[in-house]
Amino acid sequence: MMDLQEIIDRTVAAYAPLVKAASEAYWEGTTTGSAEAFERYAEVNKKMTELFSDSRTFAELHRIKESGSVTEPVLKRQLNELYNSFLARQADKSLLNAIIDKETELERKYAAFRAEFRGRKINDNEVERLLKGSCDPAELQEVWEAHKAVGREVASDVLDVVRLRNRLADALGFTNYHSMSLMLSGEKPREVELLMNEVDELSRGSFATVKAELDEAMALRCRIPQSELRPWHYQGRFFQEAPDLYPVDFDKYYKGRDLERLTVDYYRSIGLDVEPMLRRSDLYPREGKNQHAFCIDMDCMGDVRVLCNLTDNERWMETMLHEFGHAAYSVGHDSNPALPFLLRESAAIFTTEGVAMMFGRLSRNPEWMRLNLGISSGEAERIAPDCRRAARLSQLVQSRFMQVVYRFEKAMYADPEQDLNALWRSLVEKYQLLAYPEGRDEPDWAAKIHIALYPCYYHNYQLGELFASQMHHCIVENVTRSGNLPSDSYTGCPEVGRWLTENIFSVGKLYPWNEMITRATGEKLTAAYWAAEVR
Repeated sequence: MMDLQEIIDRTVAAYAPLVKAASEAYWEGTTTGSAEAFERYAEVNKKMTELFSDSRTFAELHRIKESGSVTEPVLKRQLNELYNSFLARQADKSLLNAIIDKETELERKYAAFRAEFRGRKINDNEVERLLKGSCDPAELQEVWEAHKAVGREVASDVLDVVRLRNRLADALGFTNYHSMSLMLSGEKPREVELLMNEVDELSRGSFATVKAELDEAMALRCRIPQSELRPWHYQGRFFQEAPDLYPVDFDKYYKGRDLERLTVDYYRSIGLDVEPMLRRSDLYPREGKNQHAFCIDMDCMGDVRVLCNLTDNERWMETMLHEFGHAAYSVGHDSNPALPFLLRESAAIFTTEGVAMMFGRLSRNPEWMRLNLGISSGEAERIAPDCRRAARLSQLVQSRFMQVVYRFEKAMYADPEQDLNALWRSLVEKYQLLAYPEGRDEPDWAAKIHIALYPCYYHNYQLGELFASQMHHCIVENVTRSGNLPSDSYTGCPEVGRWLTENIFSVGKLYPWNEMITRATGEKLTAAYWAAEVR
């Protein structure tokens, strides 16, 4: 029989180099579009699968777990993490490798896709620019449909991988992949469902009110009757971000500004040094590069990087603040020498999202803009009411789209053979109150990359928003002590960085997520603070 510490040491010795190799291949693939790099990434993932699919080691872990002999808290946490990692791969290797191959192929297809618009290929930044800036209904429809064409290219592959994931879940004794994914990440499906239902109820009435305002404004903007409004009239690909409803041109404040320097200087003012991560990052668009944004922890040893596609507008300022929030969190737990390798992660997926979201909100905070962009006090005071309305609108619009994706994935994994195009349409109409194009029967759901490549993840954005509001309340009340909940940006307060590092970053996955949140903020995760901000 093997000793638990022996299993941990042996597994980490094999796993750590694979983490680094996979990250390097993924980084090369997403920054260059290299097919060879994606193939290398797939091969390393197969080696990880082989490591964690070892049935003899899993049997020993199962025996140790069932015996209840491990009571020391840190060792018990490692046992739980390791057990779940092995459990997720106790299936036929050909099935596990088929999932990896299909996901790698999808990575390549999404990275390579460019919308065909009026005889030329355009990237996502250009799609967003046209959707946000044009008032021509015909042009808006054309560019929206051009972007959605990626759905047709990948839909069959996405459905294939969904079926494969469900086969894996069935082989491991789970109802389907959705419930398996939540449970193995430390979340209870019923608990998540209750939270999402609560958020739905709390936001439904407020969203309906602002949606009516939006409809009036968007119809006037495009000079069409409200009855003719369709998804492409709301200034975005998915209506997942708030259109410009209030008279604040946020982009003008960031035009010509150095977003890199603004990010570094702000984080330094709150006691967090993100410049080393920024120097390793890839921040500007080019052909073949992944068009999205993400933060990656390359080795769980401090090599943390960010991928962006910057242009000088508010959206990318928000993204920089968001992604380097992730980066600060990762470096915070990587830099704790007392934290075992297996616990160098965020307490839950949504806790790192919550930190990132808390900082991302600042790009539209007038006090942050005054202190970091140098706008005048008078200007900050003038735009403050509309900034607050815009922030509320943003939360409501995002929240309703999160409902769509969460409920779509939950239903898709329960029955992937149903009419998914109709399912997507019905959820968009119900939760976003959009009038879908008549007769459109396209896999628009497959245009959302998360559904294919970051499955069963999207609800974490909503839980992250709840956590962001809860942290903000705690910081304002107990760290900055400003009492200024609407506007406090923490600028120039290094105690905020220390509080985050000590209570959230450095503890990594040492505690179950609700225990970590309770230790940090004094109470379990609650929707109360978020609800107070959007009502």
